[in-house]
Amino acid sequence: MSSQVQLKARLLAPALLTAALLAAACGGNGSKPAATEAAPSAPRATGVTTAPATPVADGDVAPVAYPGVQHQQYRYGPIQINPGQNPIVFKPTTQKPRVPGYITRFHPDLIYDNGKKPAVDILHLHHGVWQMRNQPTFAAGEEKTITQFPRGFGYRYAPKDPWILNYMLHNLTPAPAKVYLTWDVDFVPAANAKAAGIKEVSPLWLDVGAGNYPVFDALRGSGKHGQYRFPEDARGAERRKIGPVQHFTAPADLTLVAAGGHVHPGGLWVDLKISRGAGAPADIGDDAYRAPPPRNARTKTIFRSEAKYYEPAGAVSWDASMTFTKPDWRVAIRKGDMLSVSAVYDTSKASWYEVMGIIDPLWITSSGMGGRDPFTQPVDWHGAVTHGHLAENDNHGGAGGSALSDVRRRLAGTQIPSVDIKGFLYGLGDLARSGTAGRPPTVKQGGTLTFRNLDSPKGQDPALAIYHTITGCKAPCNRKTGIAYPIANGNAEFDSGELGYGPKGATAAANRIEWNTPKNLSPGSYTYFCRIHPFMRGAFRVVPQ
Repeated sequence: MSSQVQLKARLLAPALLTAALLAAACGGNGSKPAATEAAPSAPRATGVTTAPATPVADGDVAPVAYPGVQHQQYRYGPIQINPGQNPIVFKPTTQKPRVPGYITRFHPDLIYDNGKKPAVDILHLHHGVWQMRNQPTFAAGEEKTITQFPRGFGYRYAPKDPWILNYMLHNLTPAPAKVYLTWDVDFVPAANAKAAGIKEVSPLWLDVGAGNYPVFDALRGSGKHGQYRFPEDARGAERRKIGPVQHFTAPADLTLVAAGGHVHPGGLWVDLKISRGAGAPADIGDDAYRAPPPRNARTKTIFRSEAKYYEPAGAVSWDASMTFTKPDWRVAIRKGDMLSVSAVYDTSKASWYEVMGIIDPLWITSSGMGGRDPFTQPVDWHGAVTHGHLAENDNHGGAGGSALSDVRRRLAGTQIPSVDIKGFLYGLGDLARSGTAGRPPTVKQGGTLTFRNLDSPKGQDPALAIYHTITGCKAPCNRKTGIAYPIANGNAEFDSGELGYGPKGATAAANRIEWNTPKNLSPGSYTYFCRIHPFMRGAFRVVPQ
């Protein structure tokens, strides 16, 4: 691939790259180390084995065999997961191949230090991004997509390449734990790769959002016909969340080889489109990227990474796989063509806060690799999942009997100005508490009730921060917690954001600990939960003036 194309890709890499490089130079993210490295477990002292092949579970995409391929296994950790943990961490890693060659398969996962897999409703892999040669390269969220390159293609690797691991792990409980991030790699040493004619592919990160934590909100009822498309349907302040890598203008003729996608629960798909005749924005630093291509541009969908839900309740949990491009997918693009991404969420059932839409990443190579011109030839934009249902997603929640009492039958509590959150409990109106402490506090119609998160005081070590939200859920919101319950489907739409403090630009924290309930709520009982710790439930009551 030409240096011009690689330079362009680096210039358009997300803002998290800059933070990662700064973090590596400073020896971390400014907080106490969240993890230390450990060599792969015995007997694979170097992380390398040539036989047998890495086990492939039923439903996993089949590996591509090459002469001399090595099946390498790596793990990073143990990572101490503190109660309520939810930070974003950047750390360099030496867990990588020892000789030059090509990575042809990358399979990420998360395990306890005893080798078992954590249930997603207990410990949660929000994301892991492996940044190589100063670029976001391989990535995973709870969908744990396997990257399998088509035959004849691979990611070129050299031992001198610095690797930075950017990860965000959620602990949904008050109990500490230790985990490892793992990645199984199919690796073809350079000499074998040359004999096999493996061609180099390079990553291009396309993301609808902006910043190190590129998220947006998809509110219930927004969009059209129960579906909200970002950025097309974004209005007002939400448009400021559109990121500069929502599009990419090709600096040369290129061939697209492979791609996958990432959404959160509620997400339906991520679209990758191509526009010809659009031209490039004058400056990625201005608002030009927030505008659609000119009307005279021709636009085609060339890939849709769809969320295939195994969840019985539908598109409301992490129990899903994302589709990856099929092995014969090739798209030829011309210099000046614009690639863009958009994400679609189901807003008919609930609101979805802090969600994402990413092509993570798009794999490109130089032109002449047999790609189809989407404006003269049909392109199959459908993909295939890389794995089936994962056992760690089995606890869906919301079924069976009630886990907590029905707050609507409780006596009203006192009228107070604020509710403190401490020790994973709401100070008044917590559904897990009995007696007067469990009675919902009251607020007069037109007034507000202030919530304060005392679990994340200002100046606290960010690695120990415990963020909480107050997010409306449908009353009585008292069934057992799982990956699909509760959800933000309250009679009224409200969400506090993640109350707490953390490094700006590298955290999910709202950097405040207070939030006020909306003034326009009608009289009645309102139940809520914490999106970070869904076992936390509470209620308050609005009474007439």
